[in-house]
Amino acid sequence: MSDHKDFLVELGTEELPPKALMKLANAFAQGIASGLADANLETQDHTVYAAPRRLAVLVKGLQTRQQDISVQKRGPAVAAAFDDSGNPTKAAQGFARSVGAEVAELERMQTDKGEWLVCNVEQKGQSAEVLLPAIVEKSLAALPIPKRMRWGDSDVEFVRPVHWLLMLLGNDIVPASVLGLTSGRTTRGHRFHHPDTVSIDNAGDYAAVLQQTGSVIADFAQRRDLIEAGVNKVAAEAGGKALVDSDLLDEVTALVEWPVPVAGNFDSKFLELPTEVLITTMKDNQKYFPLFDNQDNLLPKFITVSNIESTDMSQVITGNEVVVRPRLADAMFFWQQDQKKPLADHAQTLKNVVFQSKLGTVYEKTVRIEALAVDIAAQIGADVDHTRRAAQLSKCDLMTEMVGEFASTQGIMGEYYAKIEGEPAAVSTALREQYLPRFADDELASSGVGQSLAIADRLDTLVGIFGIGQKPTGVKDPYALRRLSLAVLRTMIECKLPLDLQALLIKAAAQHGSNINADECVPEVFEFMLERLRAYYAGQKVPPQVFDAVAAVRPTSALDFDKRVRAVTEFMQLPQAESLSAANKRINNILKKNPPPTGGSVNESHFENDIETRLFQSMTAAVSEVEPQFARGDYAQALKALAQLREPVDGFFDEVMVMSDNEALRNNRLALLSELQRLFSHVADIGRLQS
Repeated sequence: MSDHKDFLVELGTEELPPKALMKLANAFAQGIASGLADANLETQDHTVYAAPRRLAVLVKGLQTRQQDISVQKRGPAVAAAFDDSGNPTKAAQGFARSVGAEVAELERMQTDKGEWLVCNVEQKGQSAEVLLPAIVEKSLAALPIPKRMRWGDSDVEFVRPVHWLLMLLGNDIVPASVLGLTSGRTTRGHRFHHPDTVSIDNAGDYAAVLQQTGSVIADFAQRRDLIEAGVNKVAAEAGGKALVDSDLLDEVTALVEWPVPVAGNFDSKFLELPTEVLITTMKDNQKYFPLFDNQDNLLPKFITVSNIESTDMSQVITGNEVVVRPRLADAMFFWQQDQKKPLADHAQTLKNVVFQSKLGTVYEKTVRIEALAVDIAAQIGADVDHTRRAAQLSKCDLMTEMVGEFASTQGIMGEYYAKIEGEPAAVSTALREQYLPRFADDELASSGVGQSLAIADRLDTLVGIFGIGQKPTGVKDPYALRRLSLAVLRTMIECKLPLDLQALLIKAAAQHGSNINADECVPEVFEFMLERLRAYYAGQKVPPQVFDAVAAVRPTSALDFDKRVRAVTEFMQLPQAESLSAANKRINNILKKNPPPTGGSVNESHFENDIETRLFQSMTAAVSEVEPQFARGDYAQALKALAQLREPVDGFFDEVMVMSDNEALRNNRLALLSELQRLFSHVADIGRLQS
C-alpha cells in the first residue's frame, strides 16, 4: 500500500499581470491535477495559491508511488515464432529476451486474426518524486500565455522573469530543474516587509509560514475577503460607503500581498465633473474605490489599498492624493474645452475616421444607422424626429477630448453634452442608451428612441462585418459579434418589441449597397443570431428540444420566437404533451416518406369508420377555437386547446391503418395527417419534443 503525502510547488516570479493572475493560477493547478491523474497517482484535493509574485499549488494526500501493474505484452504470431520443426525463430527469441523470459515460459493468445505469443509482465510503479518534475514542467508550458518573454541571455521563456522554485513532497525537496531553476524548500517573503528567504519545512505549512514569517497572504480568496472587509470598514470610518466593484476587487487583490486599505481625499471642486468620469479615473487609472454618501452622492474621497503597512501611513495617503490630482485636473480641462464646441459640429470630423476600411467612415455608418433607426422607431411607436436627431448625434462624442481620454465614457458624455446644449431629453438619453446592454445581464435601453438606436447600430455592424467575410471563428471574434447579437435579441425580447429580425437584416444590408452581398450575408447573420438565441435560452434552462421545436418553424421575430418557447415549455407540463409529441413525430415520419398528393384535401366520404370522423370533427372544432389565438400570438392557450386532441389522435393511430392498399383511403388519411401537422406547426414542431 502506497504512502500519501502533501505536495507543494511554488514558482516565484516578477509581478504577474493582475488581470490574468487567477486564470494562470487555475490553469497551473488544473495542469498538475491532470498530470497526476494521467500518471495514476491518487490525491485527496488541491488548493490554489496566487499572489503578485507567485503561483503555487498544494496537493493534499498525494500517493507517493504508482501501484505496480500487470501488463500483457504481445510478441510475434505463433506462425512466425517457430519454424517447421517447432524450434523458436529469432523473432520468438528476441521477444523473450525483451521481456526477460525464456521462450518456453511465453503464453499463447488466440484472436480472430490468429494465435500470438504473449507475456504478462509485472510493471513496477514509479515514485511520485520522479514523475513530478515533468508534470510541473508540462503544466507551466501549457499555461494560457498569449506572448512569452525572455530576459537576460537566457533561452527560458515565461510570462514574467522567474526567480525561485519550491517543490516539496511532505518534508522532502523534490529534485527538479524547471525553467532554468533548481528546486528547493525556500520561498521569498514580502518585497519590503520580509525580502529575505523563508524556509518551508513541510508542504502543508506553506500558507501559514508565509503569512506569519514572510508577511504574504498567498491565498487569493483570503486576500480578497480581507480587502473587501477592510475597504468597507475604512469607508464607514470616513463617513461613506464604498463602491466595491467585483472586477476592481479582483484586480486589486492581484496587485498586493499584504493589503492595507486607507482613505484619501481630493479637492471638492472636481465634483463638478460628471460622476462617471470621476469613477473611471479612480477605478481604471488609480485602482481606487470611490466613496458615496447615504444619498448616493459621490464624496471627494477614495480608498486605496496599500501593499505595505507603513509606520507613517499619512505619507502613503498623501502620495496617493498627489498622484490623482493631475488626472482630475486633466479631466476638468477636457470637460471645459468640450463645452466650447457644439456636439453636432463633430459630425463632419467623423468623415475622417474609418469605421472599417471596406465599410467606410464612422460618418457613413451614422447615416446608415439613421435610416434604419427611423424605420425601427416607426414600427415600435417611438418618436421618429427624436430618433433621427439622436442618430445624427450618436457618434459625435467620439471626437470629444473627454471620450478620447476616457473611452469607456462614450455615449455617457454624449448625454451630458446634449443636455447642456438643450437637446430633448429623449435625444440625450438615447445617446447613452445606444450602447446598452454593454455586457451580459446589463440593463437594456428603456426608451423607444434608445432601443431603436441600439438595435440599428448593432445590426449595421453585424451585416457589414459578415458581408465582408470577417464572421467570427471558433475562438476569434474581434468585433464582438456574438455579444452584439445577444444584445439585439435581448432588447427585442425583454423590451417586447414586435420586430421582424429578418426584415431588418435585409434593410440593414441594403444600406451598405454594393460593399456587401446582401443575398449571402443576411441568411448567414440570421442563422448566427439564431444560435445566439439558443445560448440565451440555454442560460435560462429552457430544454434544448423546446428551442429546436420552435426553431424548426422558422419564426423571424425574436419576440414571437420567445412567445412560442414559453408556450411550448408550458405545453410540456400538460399530461397530454408526451402522447401528442410522439404522435406528431410519427406524423412527420409518415409524411416525410409519403407526402399527400398536391392540393389534396380531406374528403369525409372516404372515412371508413367513426374514429376518422371523430378526429376530423375534433380538428375542425379546434381550428375555429385556435385560429384567433394564433392570430394574436396567444400560443399557450392555443396549445392547451390542441391538447384536447390527444384522445382522438391516439384512437386514430390505434385503430386506423394509414397506409391502406386502397389509394383513395390512403391519400385521404395522409391529407388528414397533413392538416393535423399544419395545425400544430402554427406554434412549433411538437414532434421534436421527443428525445
